[in-house]
Amino acid sequence: MSKKIMFLLLSFFILQTACAQTEKANPYEWDFGQVVSGELAEHDFVIKNSTSDILEISNIHNSCGCVVSQPAKKSLLPEESAAVKVTFNSSGYAGPITQFVYVHTDNADLAIIKLTIKANVVSENKPLI
Repeated sequence: MSKKIMFLLLSFFILQTACAQTEKANPYEWDFGQVVSGELAEHDFVIKNSTSDILEISNIHNSCGCVVSQPAKKSLLPEESAAVKVTFNSSGYAGPITQFVYVHTDNADLAIIKLTIKANVVSENKPLI
């Protein structure tokens, strides 16, 4: 009987830990996984204005010419969200890459939002084993 209780407690602990790790995922990081060289990979990051003032996106710059980013809106009302579409051009790359997009705002507490994209660029689709 005590083994069953221990098993249930251990299962509960593992489930709680897994849920807690999922909740801690950074919404400003995205891993495309495996990308074939030459493909375009896109992801929409969501930025939320959690302030009581209008949030202005004043500028966006990328760490590389292989990344293009475009905000859906440049002005967000309080509690409003908007997407920033990030497109990675994998041409000329091989292996793991990490690139950044810097979203500059007019809020001193959130002056720069750093978006991170990752990918593993391969020369062709390889079957998963």
